Amino acid sequence: MLKSELKLPLYHEDTSVLHAGCEENRSYYIPFAPGERENSSRVELLNGEWDFRFYNNPFELEDFTESGYLYKDYDTIPVPGCIQMYGYDRHQYTNINFPFPYDPPHVPLDNPTCVYHRSLPVEQMPEGQKYYLNFEGVDSCFYVYINSTLAGYSQVSHSTSEFDITAYIKPGQNDITVVVLKWCDGSYLEDQDKFRMTGIFRDVYLISRPADHIRDFFVKTQLKDNYTKAEIKVEFEFDGEAVPVVCTLTDASGKVVAEDTVKDSQLFIPVEEPVLWNAENPYLYTLAIAAPDEVIYQKVGIRSVEVIKDIIHINGVKVKFKGVNRHDSDPVTGYTISREQALKDLKLMKEANINAIRTSHYPNAPWFSGLCSEYGFYVVAESDLEAHGATCFYGGGWETYGDLVQREMFAEAILDRNQRNVIRDKNNASVIIWSMGNEAGYSKAFEDTGRWIKEYDSTRLLHYEGSTSQTGGHTNDTSMLDIYSTMYASIPSIEEYLAANPKPYMLCEFVHAMGNGPGDMEDYFECIYSHERFAGGFVWEWCDHAIYRGITVDGRKVFHYGGDSGEYPHDGNFCVDGMVSPDRIPHPALAEYKNVIRPVRAAIVKKEEFTVELENKLDFTNLKDFLTIEAELLCNGERVAAYALGAVDLPPHGKTIIQLPVEKSLLEAQSINAGITIKLNYIQSIELPFTSKGHKLGFDQLFIKESANPFVKAGGNGPKVTSITVEENASKILVAGVDFKYCFDKLHGSFESLVIKNQNIIERPLEFNIWRAPMDNDRNIRSSWEMARYDRAFPRVYETWVSQEKGVTAIHCRLAITAIQIQHILDLNVTWFIGEDGTITAEMEGKRNKELPFLPRFGLRFFLPGEYDSVQYLGYGPGESYVDKRRSAWFGRFDQKVSDMYVDYIKPQENSSHYGCEELKLSALTGKGIYITAQAPFSFQAGKYTQEELASKAHNYELEKADGTILCLDYKMSGTGSNSCGPALAEKYQLNEEDISFKVTLQFS
Repeated sequence: MLKSELKLPLYHEDTSVLHAGCEENRSYYIPFAPGERENSSRVELLNGEWDFRFYNNPFELEDFTESGYLYKDYDTIPVPGCIQMYGYDRHQYTNINFPFPYDPPHVPLDNPTCVYHRSLPVEQMPEGQKYYLNFEGVDSCFYVYINSTLAGYSQVSHSTSEFDITAYIKPGQNDITVVVLKWCDGSYLEDQDKFRMTGIFRDVYLISRPADHIRDFFVKTQLKDNYTKAEIKVEFEFDGEAVPVVCTLTDASGKVVAEDTVKDSQLFIPVEEPVLWNAENPYLYTLAIAAPDEVIYQKVGIRSVEVIKDIIHINGVKVKFKGVNRHDSDPVTGYTISREQALKDLKLMKEANINAIRTSHYPNAPWFSGLCSEYGFYVVAESDLEAHGATCFYGGGWETYGDLVQREMFAEAILDRNQRNVIRDKNNASVIIWSMGNEAGYSKAFEDTGRWIKEYDSTRLLHYEGSTSQTGGHTNDTSMLDIYSTMYASIPSIEEYLAANPKPYMLCEFVHAMGNGPGDMEDYFECIYSHERFAGGFVWEWCDHAIYRGITVDGRKVFHYGGDSGEYPHDGNFCVDGMVSPDRIPHPALAEYKNVIRPVRAAIVKKEEFTVELENKLDFTNLKDFLTIEAELLCNGERVAAYALGAVDLPPHGKTIIQLPVEKSLLEAQSINAGITIKLNYIQSIELPFTSKGHKLGFDQLFIKESANPFVKAGGNGPKVTSITVEENASKILVAGVDFKYCFDKLHGSFESLVIKNQNIIERPLEFNIWRAPMDNDRNIRSSWEMARYDRAFPRVYETWVSQEKGVTAIHCRLAITAIQIQHILDLNVTWFIGEDGTITAEMEGKRNKELPFLPRFGLRFFLPGEYDSVQYLGYGPGESYVDKRRSAWFGRFDQKVSDMYVDYIKPQENSSHYGCEELKLSALTGKGIYITAQAPFSFQAGKYTQEELASKAHNYELEKADGTILCLDYKMSGTGSNSCGPALAEKYQLNEEDISFKVTLQFS
């Protein structure tokens, strides 16, 4: 006999039913009983362990509405939580592609389905009391049953759904049963770039309220008299009859500013000499809204957001957004994010000078924008809407970008998703821009929605990047949008827009922070600071997305990304694209961004007088109220003096010139060949919630005098008979001196062994090196590099001869770097000079084949014994640095262990290079060392993993160390860029020149 099954109403495939039994949208607030301020007695949190059962599809559901049904043999699961994090269903990461057939509004019949159940005890039900069940986030849709009766349905995963369940509950025990489906018709509008998870992933709670109560309110602030006076307007809606309401406004100290009674559902509160809210000074008032039986407390930030003369202003001040895109993401809890987790993110952001957040690509938890108001972040609040998969069906592409949103069946949903976002978060000062969604194309539904938003809330700006594409024959009307916004635009295209168009410009996504990179942050901010209408941008993105899978036997964390769960479709490690790791360990990208957006910028005015121009890059804060400056005088990278410059009185956006108190006598005492730089360190001088006095805010380094090049060519001291002996046969040249014996491989044009004091210091033959383990930012150029066989290149020697003169032995080679089935990559003339003391100078003159792509790098690769584990260098450090990614590094003298230089990216790739080096020494505890100089600054990399090992492994925990130390000594390394999603690496950062000249000397001790 077949078991009894529950038949759902199938609202989840009916675009005309978005919500059933739901209350109208309202702003987020928690009501309190009179006299309460914390731990509201009106709210019962229903988080915790719920009964749980997983089904492969909704047609298998047992009929739990039958009389006497017992929830036996159910599992238990934490609420809030994502079921995939507890072993149900499977993990799936996909970026653009829908994980189901393109068949709107239908979803697969095999639709993973969850049943949640818990008991709700209700002791008593006073007459006139109402009970509201709130779900702050459920993916993707859900049916709510109270005591076996269907009470409602809702979708829009990242928005609050509130149900009046007064008529369904009774005194005593009540059953709450929730059926959650993985997919619904709304899933076509929730195609965000993230792991696809399911479940009740945000808080669930019951609110009890009087029958007549405040349903909603809208706080608006208006500034006048040149921003010196304010008026707070509060508009009210009531459920049932209007109730008397008294509002009291207090300042941050608790002092009463105003008190008045609401009349005709609205209230006007004048504020003389208001303290205005901004991200640098997030000053909040408190509005206590008191009805006879409950009180609501709302934080109020008084501020304005306007476009004045095509420039975005806050409180009449031009601002720049130094922002990030942030998902709700955690490697252990998935979408479920606590306040503590969110505060950790905000703290790291404040430490890194970040002032703005785009909630990509959906509303964050309803309390999140309140935290941003409290701690000071500008928020672009984005609706839960993306339909990127419309570009991916067979025959699709950018021309079908708007296919879904231009269908009438989705018009109501587009408006609904935006209304739920705007109405919920409207009372937060941090929210300054509404975003209608992400990557869904454009349509009349968006235009109608935009007009509704601007009519409903004229106090904020409106943006939607999808409006920049015209598809499906639709002619876009963008008149309701205040900002022109794009993603990953190249700097030339931005300049072109700014020259021809009036609207403020914003990059809602830029400098894709995937793996090693991005390398073009400074370039973009030079452009941002050069144009007043360029409001700034939001880095993609804040954190890597991955699933924590435990620890290896040797203590390495295991993180999985797309494809590691056997899912289809997936997009690999494209989700591992943040400035911090999944467990919030900052990547070098965050340090780079922090210094690019430092609060002060300095430029040298007159080197000989040590005069410096300072520019305050803050929008609202005088430097003297925020930081002090400390200066360091460095000679050849070593600090020889320090100066406490103290506080500088410099208003926002202001410039001033200061003179540094450098003693000329101190300079005269330095070597005439010494390079001289000034490093200005910006130190926080006040206590703030997330950062303390003494926190380092950033630095500038100013070059006063270039150092004399330390390069010395191997050679003798004049005419004499050399003590070096040379033996030669068809394939080898043996060069021997007093304490050394070098074997040169004529077939490969380099040394096979370097024996010094009876020890070979290279464990494999010396190699010419043009390859690097591809970075994520090489993902587009990589195929061209591999087609050119750069990863399989080898030398072909045409002739070799030896000469000796003035105590120097020279091995001359004419060779090419080539590969199978490929023309010459690089033609080289190389001369290896060997001095009587064993010093080697390599002079390489090359001509690159311009028909082939630019090179990843060019240089030499050494395989040294593992005892060479200490590195001392004069160059850019202490973190990794590249030609386009070095603003978090400074030019100095550093002493590091090889093992400490490695940067542990989840997807192994090129890492830990150091740019602009003038001297390098690798040494062992025994005292042996290799000292390296070059005719021009060079790059180097010392590590324990070969580039082949890094390139071959999919995860960092799979890597196997080499026995020795690998040293890459580079003439140049191409930059990192951000071409994993952004524009191609700028030509100025490519190793693209035709003529190459690399002269480097190795001295041994």
